[in-house]
Amino acid sequence: MAATDDILRDLPIDQLAQQLGADPQEVQQAAQAALPALLGGLHANAQDPGGASSIVEALGQHDDDLLAGGVDLGQVDQADGEKIASHIFGSNEEQVYSALGSSGAGGGLVKRLIPILAPIVLSYIANRVLKGGAGGLGGGTTAASTSDSSAQGGPGSLDSMLKDVLGGALGGGTATQQAPQQTQQTQPSAGGSILDVLGGLLGGGRR
Repeated sequence: MAATDDILRDLPIDQLAQQLGADPQEVQQAAQAALPALLGGLHANAQDPGGASSIVEALGQHDDDLLAGGVDLGQVDQADGEKIASHIFGSNEEQVYSALGSSGAGGGLVKRLIPILAPIVLSYIANRVLKGGAGGLGGGTTAASTSDSSAQGGPGSLDSMLKDVLGGALGGGTATQQAPQQTQQTQPSAGGSILDVLGGLLGGGRR
């Protein structure tokens, strides 16, 4: 899962482990489980037009380049991360943590890690959707250049590009080529096994 690998490369695992009072290897394992869960939850919610618009709005509030030059944990707002996780997972939030724990990732550690990772994930996606990063708008196009007619979920709209970016982040190509449930259940990478464990829980957040 390319997005997970990209974000993990920029995470100061040792510093994060010290902050959480955990072993770096355990933190690495928990992050490898938490990141696909966050990305999968965003992708599932983005299939609903209201959910996609809500995510695009959230991206505008997290256009902060948290990953530029490596993540500075001092810049991560964990309270904001808790709100993000609540929106992504909705009433299924505790079930998601339980499912991740049953996968061997350490549910308690994942629960403490997700509020840290959630703003980082949104910053990562914002860079691609709003700034034309890898898999985003491309060609130097900015969000402001999208026409009013394309802003409602049609081809070239931010909603459509959000789905494509999230679909690519999950390793499944463009989101428009697959249904949400297929995306969750057919991932070939290590992240796919996490999504299999979560099953239908993803996408239960506020749309």
